[in-house]
Amino acid sequence: MVLVISHNVSIPDIEIELVPIRAQGAGGQNVNKVSSAIHLRFDINKSSLPDFYKERLRTLRDRRITNEGIVIIKAQQHRTSGKNKTDALERLAALIKQVAHTPKKRTPTRPSKCARKKRMDSKTKRSRVKNMRKKVTDS
Repeated sequence: MVLVISHNVSIPDIEIELVPIRAQGAGGQNVNKVSSAIHLRFDINKSSLPDFYKERLRTLRDRRITNEGIVIIKAQQHRTSGKNKTDALERLAALIKQVAHTPKKRTPTRPSKCARKKRMDSKTKRSRVKNMRKKVTDS
């Protein structure tokens, strides 16, 4: 089985470690008996991801990534381990896809001459209105 990230990038299942653990929280006796939560571990440095992805993942400030470069995801939302497994894999894929997307560089712009003139005219007009409201004094 392979986790597909994009057309060119995929992760073989031997690189992803999935360990069933006991879930926390409500669930009655089911929580005490069954290990339905999934603990996913993915080592970025040892993976077959392209270097671009690895570098971006290492620099990403995310609490799920340790200092050693291991992604740890805990999935315990659902009652079955199968659903939790797919949830954990989807979250890993989303994390890697997020890193692949490069935001467009912002080009700084300046307001046009007409826009600056319009702004100054509105300020002048507002100033005149306020001056007209002042108390009239004989000088």
